[in-house]
Amino acid sequence: MGFAKDFVWGAATSAYQIEGAAQGSGKGLHIWDVYTKEPGHVYKGHNGDTACDHYHRFREDIKIMKEIGLKAYRFSIDWSRILPEGYGRVNEEGAAFYNELIDELLSNGIEPYITLYHWELPYEIYKRGGWMNPDIVEWFGNYARLAAQRFSDRVKYFFTLNEPQCFVGLGFLTGEHAPGIKAPLRDTFEMAHNALKAHGRAVQMLRQHGKQPLVVGYAPTCSMCYPETERPEDAEAAREMLFSMQQDDRNWAWNVAWWSDPVLLGHYPEEGLKRYEPYLPKITDEDMKLISEPIDIYGQNIYNGRCIRMGADGKPEDVERYEGFPQTAVGWPVTPECLYWGPKFLYERYRKPMYITENGIACNDVISLDGKVHDPQRIDFLARYLHELKRAADEIDVRGYFQWSLLDNFEWEKGYAGRFGLVYTEFLSQKRILKDSAYWYRDVIQTNGNKL
Repeated sequence: MGFAKDFVWGAATSAYQIEGAAQGSGKGLHIWDVYTKEPGHVYKGHNGDTACDHYHRFREDIKIMKEIGLKAYRFSIDWSRILPEGYGRVNEEGAAFYNELIDELLSNGIEPYITLYHWELPYEIYKRGGWMNPDIVEWFGNYARLAAQRFSDRVKYFFTLNEPQCFVGLGFLTGEHAPGIKAPLRDTFEMAHNALKAHGRAVQMLRQHGKQPLVVGYAPTCSMCYPETERPEDAEAAREMLFSMQQDDRNWAWNVAWWSDPVLLGHYPEEGLKRYEPYLPKITDEDMKLISEPIDIYGQNIYNGRCIRMGADGKPEDVERYEGFPQTAVGWPVTPECLYWGPKFLYERYRKPMYITENGIACNDVISLDGKVHDPQRIDFLARYLHELKRAADEIDVRGYFQWSLLDNFEWEKGYAGRFGLVYTEFLSQKRILKDSAYWYRDVIQTNGNKL
């Protein structure tokens, strides 16, 4: 069977990673604009001021999308580009950019999927407490309302938050991402709760102000868990481990259940409520009702996983990776099995139509003597992962796959060192070169994944 006939083949990006035009376009500051200017935060002092200059080159980039044959494009709106202070005054130039982008996508037969928040927290809101301030629930809701009013006549698909595990965990627990803070645990649970309430408020506003019936989703992430063998006890161990809490409380945010159970099941996981009780804010029934506003689709960003088996003591345990275990150019393990078992476990628990909203690999790509970019390792990676997703598609309702990323871009704290794109970006000249993997992906799309 494999992928459904109407399976959505796409690619994904995010605003700060590709847009550029950080100054002079009416955009307000966001936390990454500020964070990247301080020494020591980002590889070699790189920043996203220009990035891929997509703001000025989006028509060229959409031509490339069409050449690849993408059916859909998932991109994020920079909150500070259309609301420079995060609320109140609208930057009409920013709104016009996204309107032109949407129109160009549609005229090329590409379905736009909007992500409202991919980490560009307006600096003016950050100065007022950011995710710690309960007012952010309404600020984010009003931003969602504006997006619905301006774009939903043509855009049907919206995701609210991208990877709260990262913007809370890496931004405020480990301090690796903007704003680079190691906050008290109590603060991070407050932020997480406010972020989930903001998600719920955005869902309400999208529904209320959508100009057509909208398809609304949510796009968290996490390392998946897959069993060492197909034995039922190993599968059960992997499932149990996937939805459990992290052993290290200082890395508590890196889990699935705390972020997805409230949205899709209407309650926080019992294990977390007991374990984190000293750090938790007041959680009301009204909060949970807001957080669990019904969504239509469930996105999950999946890159890798942990191998799990049932231990001799009847408890799940990690299977240690052997020496020389395959890894990507940024040191992430290559574990294709996670794209079968991950979606399968998530669908069994949440029963919501799924999209893989990000998946891809960073490689050390170069322009070869023939002027082309040959990336056989990316083709091999994607073929292995998509083979596993195809297996999952036989068993669960998985509706789409967004390759990360369309373009080599600004990769957060890694700067421009990690190349994830199907398309090579030569950052000095802004020349784009389709890699071998882009043409390979075009064939995958044309055959609906039947020849992996």
